[in-house]
Amino acid sequence: MAAKQGIVPVWFFVGVILFIYGILILITGIAEFHHPPETVQLSQYHAPLWWGMVLTVFGGLYVFLFRPKKPKDVQA
Repeated sequence: MAAKQGIVPVWFFVGVILFIYGILILITGIAEFHHPPETVQLSQYHAPLWWGMVLTVFGGLYVFLFRPKKPKDVQA
C-alpha cells in the first residue's frame, strides 16, 4: 500500500502570492515616501506603503496557517 501524499491547500498559494505582491507594493511605497509623485491626488496618505504592509501581513498569515504539513507514515 502506497503512502498517502500530502495535499497542499490552495490558500497556501494565495498566501504566497499576497506576500510577494505585498513586498513589491511595500518597496514601491517606501520609494514613493521619499520621492512623492506630484500628479497623484491624496499622495500624502501614502496608500502603497499601507497596502503593502497589509498584504504582506495577510500573506504571511496565510502562508503560516496553511503551510503543508508532513504526511504521517501509513503502516500496512
